[in-house]
Amino acid sequence: MNRIFRAIAAISLVAAGITVTAASPAAAGALDLTCLPPSSNVNSYSPPLTNQPQQTTVSTTALYGPCTSVSQPAITSGSRTASVTTTASCLDLLGSGTLTYTITWNTGQTSTITSNFTRVVAGAVYEIIATGTVTSGVFAGDTVVTDFTGPSTDITLCTLGLGTVSSVYNVGTLEITSA
Repeated sequence: MNRIFRAIAAISLVAAGITVTAASPAAAGALDLTCLPPSSNVNSYSPPLTNQPQQTTVSTTALYGPCTSVSQPAITSGSRTASVTTTASCLDLLGSGTLTYTITWNTGQTSTITSNFTRVVAGAVYEIIATGTVTSGVFAGDTVVTDFTGPSTDITLCTLGLGTVSSVYNVGTLEITSA
């Protein structure tokens, strides 16, 4: 009975000039590289940040690994370092912005990434979430998502004028998805 009903329905649709096709899922990029904890990022501030803007040197060291990649199986870890002198306060550790940085992989290859990030304190946790694109190097054109978390105690006390921030340490993940 069901076959007869489906046949009649199909004939009716064809006679009416209606074509029914199955919807195909949207093509999504494939996860190509994943770096898991203990992937970490540490920013050191000299002198330490206060709740008042002051000149400080920010030194950043990020270590990525262990990493696994489908298209680049030799990549197992990466790193980036930077140092810049700027005017900042601990209030600058919150909010959003854009950052361009280069990761050097254990193979010697590099990936330059431009990402938009959001930094928030939620309870006792400081979280930095970023999404962006690999603009050059290995994985060029692919999408990048990072999510790093750490304790927020020093940041919270500093924003209240009750302490300083000499460094911020976070652990998290980095994922690169093919375009």
